[in-house]
Amino acid sequence: MSPSKEELEARELAEASREKTWHGNSFLKELFLGRFRLDLVHPYPVEEPNRPEFTDFFAKLEGVLRDVVDPVEIDATGEYPPEVVDALREIGAFGMKVPVEYGGLGLTHPEYVRCMKLLGSYDANVTALLSAHQAIGVPNPLKMFGSKELKEQYLPRCAKGSISAFALTEPQVGSDPGKLATTAVKSEDGTHYVLNGVKLWCTNGTLADLLVVMAHDPGNGKIHCFVVETAWEGVKVDHRSRFMGLKALSNAQISFNNVKIPAGNLIGKEGEGLKIALVTLNTGRLSLPAGTAGAAKGLTEMCRKWASVRVQWGAPIGKHEAIAHKVADIAASAFAMEAVSEYCGDLADRDGADIRLEAAAAKEWNTVRAWRCVDEGLQVRGGRGYETERSLKERGDCPIGIERMMRDSRINLIFEGSSEIMHLFIAREAVDKHLQVAGGLIDPKVTLGKKLALLPKVGMFYVPWYAKQWLSWGWPPRYGEFGKLAKHMRFVHRSGRKLARNIFHGMVRFGPRLEKKQAFLFRCVDVALELFVMTCAVARAHRMQQMGDANAKSAQRLADLTASNCRDRVRQLFGALWSNDDDLKYGVGREVLDGTHEWLEKGIMGLGVTPEDLAPPSMDEMLKEMRGESKASTPDRDSVTAC
Repeated sequence: MSPSKEELEARELAEASREKTWHGNSFLKELFLGRFRLDLVHPYPVEEPNRPEFTDFFAKLEGVLRDVVDPVEIDATGEYPPEVVDALREIGAFGMKVPVEYGGLGLTHPEYVRCMKLLGSYDANVTALLSAHQAIGVPNPLKMFGSKELKEQYLPRCAKGSISAFALTEPQVGSDPGKLATTAVKSEDGTHYVLNGVKLWCTNGTLADLLVVMAHDPGNGKIHCFVVETAWEGVKVDHRSRFMGLKALSNAQISFNNVKIPAGNLIGKEGEGLKIALVTLNTGRLSLPAGTAGAAKGLTEMCRKWASVRVQWGAPIGKHEAIAHKVADIAASAFAMEAVSEYCGDLADRDGADIRLEAAAAKEWNTVRAWRCVDEGLQVRGGRGYETERSLKERGDCPIGIERMMRDSRINLIFEGSSEIMHLFIAREAVDKHLQVAGGLIDPKVTLGKKLALLPKVGMFYVPWYAKQWLSWGWPPRYGEFGKLAKHMRFVHRSGRKLARNIFHGMVRFGPRLEKKQAFLFRCVDVALELFVMTCAVARAHRMQQMGDANAKSAQRLADLTASNCRDRVRQLFGALWSNDDDLKYGVGREVLDGTHEWLEKGIMGLGVTPEDLAPPSMDEMLKEMRGESKASTPDRDSVTAC
């Protein structure tokens, strides 16, 4: 089936917004082509001696968390106490990524990663407050793309604690920016833009003084990026959203009614809005891998202590194999997650590196792994893991908040790019070289004559390239310097070439349909993620051994288990590439949507709403309602007992 006009337009917009030029080396980019560039990870980066300025700030941050932040109270009230926000402002926490010349702390990315790891180990609500401001709020895009005047105007305010938020998502627009409906129309005299629209799920929105807003020009369809002040006339917080977890998250729906934005508040150039958003997220995504690594380290501590003292069947539960396996996997995951986040933090400050794939991979692998760790950690804790901290405390038990951690962790697989979007993003970059070389052969718009003319060029690339994917040596004694862990590096070497061959085979077999074969592409991406994690974990353990670290033997054991687990998943993924139930699952999924299996829904209370009721209102409807011109029709939710 040919793609619709809407699908083609969305694809073209996404392609136009991609970073087409690679600005440096990338381990994953090379791995997708069958090249194991170990030199890009090994030697694993050495932690630099702490700068006095950072040591001082880190100690203050620890003090604020210990003495001022009460995670249980924040979760129960669903609010950030003023004293918490004030204490964070006082130590300069809102200026972590703001350059020193603008009044910020000017932390390096490795230093920022350490702070996020500390925060993530203690309270997810405060972590979200600070990371949303630093990573996707005003400081990051302004630092990267803002004019000198904009930086001077707003970065000092951010450093002093003017909280910022990111406004991209709309009621009808999630990860598909092609349907962006918020508009920014330039005035005839060119002095300002007029902003109209509604933005949804703006983290920090109810507290924010400043917003990064994406809007499109209805005249030419270009997407622009602006700094908008919430105090301006026409900016309104319509609603504060509440969630399953992150109870204090100051997340808002914000409307803009004829808001006048000075022309100078444009970030970058006209039409660069989406590109700015995507580039900003490259380094912005480093917050989540670090925060989740901190959470996993905290879970490791909990499991170690609880499984040592909880006795069942005459022995501590940690001595029973079922629980020991869970504890081992959590500890190994924490080691690997920390290895990945620290490597990416170092990479972000490294000259000659392109971090887009590694940042996305770190976000995806660490958030998924953290969710599994929380699930297993709750299982280790048993009924106490499901019980709230307050309830535990009231009956005299130790109040360890696993259930709160579970509620807070689930969103990590959704925001800053859902797992599915991360897979699509990585998959697109994985086939980038192939599309450059042979894209014309699978493009339905290219004529037969032009396709035939491409064949010599395609052959010149693929004949030697494909041969290399079979001929390279990935067996002993190669990588012998890694000792007992060398076998894992050899496995990565061989598997990287096998992955490259399979991607090529997929292009040959599926042709233009490859972009629709998401299950196939996602498995290829997951293979690459596991190989990346193996490499980081083994390289980190080897580096600790080289440095004479007192914990080097422990690190070797954790890296060995990490790599063994990754190898098992890689084998399963390779096996499922060509032997699977993808067509059956897709067919049944479509049948569910068209009502074939609707009989299954009989005998239940039901939602009491139609599919049309679930569809969000259009931007026009929301703007009319905002201006009092009409009232959008929505179902009476109070009458829907099951909704």
